[in-house]
Amino acid sequence: MWKKDDGKGGPGVEEAMMDEKGSKPSSGGSDKAGEIIAFVGKGVEFKGTIIYSGTVRIDGHLEGEIETDGVLVVGEEAVIAAKVTAGTVISQGRITGDVIAKEKIKLLAPAIMNGSVAAPLLSIEEGVLFNGSLEMKRPEVREISREVRDVRDSLVRAIGDTRSATYPSARG
Repeated sequence: MWKKDDGKGGPGVEEAMMDEKGSKPSSGGSDKAGEIIAFVGKGVEFKGTIIYSGTVRIDGHLEGEIETDGVLVVGEEAVIAAKVTAGTVISQGRITGDVIAKEKIKLLAPAIMNGSVAAPLLSIEEGVLFNGSLEMKRPEVREISREVRDVRDSLVRAIGDTRSATYPSARG
């Protein structure tokens, strides 16, 4: 049921994963970013909860719940009926259920998505069927950026005040 990826992913998913990490995922033994750490193969049926970090590819049938801060890769022949919470979801298969992604969701043809989707970024390729609701919120990083901008503005005001007190004007 669980085995290392043999590197024979569909071209759409492979390309999407290269886009995510900037290079093709390796099939070595270490847990590198983008490397598929587990594989639910075609013909495998799994019922239950999967909790993991890293990248997992599913090509079989899964019913239940998926929780990760990493990447979920759903192959073209996969059928998932689950509540999914992930960092990133890349799918060419069929997902029925609620999907929440902290970073992004990429739906690649011929994916079918039935259910509610929540993510700051959603990419839907031509040929994908999407039936459901969509909620998009700004990523948490932007909230941090706003805080940084406020600190910067405070510093600029403080430095500006210091300069005007330190450097006399030309009028003297």
